Amino acid sequence: MTTSTIDTPHGPARVQLHAAPEGTAGLLLGHGAGGGLTTADLVTVTRAAQDAGVHVALVEQPYRVAGKRAPAPAAQLDTAWLTVAEQLSRTWFDGLPLVFGGRSSGARVACRTAAAGHAAAVLCLAFPVLPPKHRDNPAKSRLPELTAVAVPTLVIQGEKDRFGVPDTADQHELVVLDGDHRLAGDLETLGRASGEWLRRVLRPFG
Repeated sequence: MTTSTIDTPHGPARVQLHAAPEGTAGLLLGHGAGGGLTTADLVTVTRAAQDAGVHVALVEQPYRVAGKRAPAPAAQLDTAWLTVAEQLSRTWFDGLPLVFGGRSSGARVACRTAAAGHAAAVLCLAFPVLPPKHRDNPAKSRLPELTAVAVPTLVIQGEKDRFGVPDTADQHELVVLDGDHRLAGDLETLGRASGEWLRRVLRPFG
């Protein structure tokens, strides 16, 4: 593992590179709003991606690097993410197709920035469809962020996720696992599903 700091307009972001032997693509993974890079789902997907021949960069947003738990505004998260992606596309992942991904808040960032960052695909872990406090207000749904993504997208969701489960749609594939928003209930299936999907969607780039 290699760790690097990348300056962004909103402070330094921290990146962990987990290289795959002869990797043919790069996967950027972001954390949840109040979490870090060591959650079980991120660790599992990182290993699955490496086994699939994909380098992984775990991206820690500037607000977390600064020791804050409350997330920065969406525009700041997106700008920092795109700055990191651009830097990595010129260094670690030079010339390789990029997959954007993350868990919860990180999945939202990946969706919102996919077009601007020229992502080849998007991997969403526990996409937070609707905050529980807004359960009776569909207008607060984050689904438009997901359905706006134009590249191949996989959503892996726990069947008991308190943020809800998105419906299957033409714009994305959906895998529903036993468990909740943490996606820790069936790590074996999580790893297998993400690894198989990465192999399939990246085959045209091989």
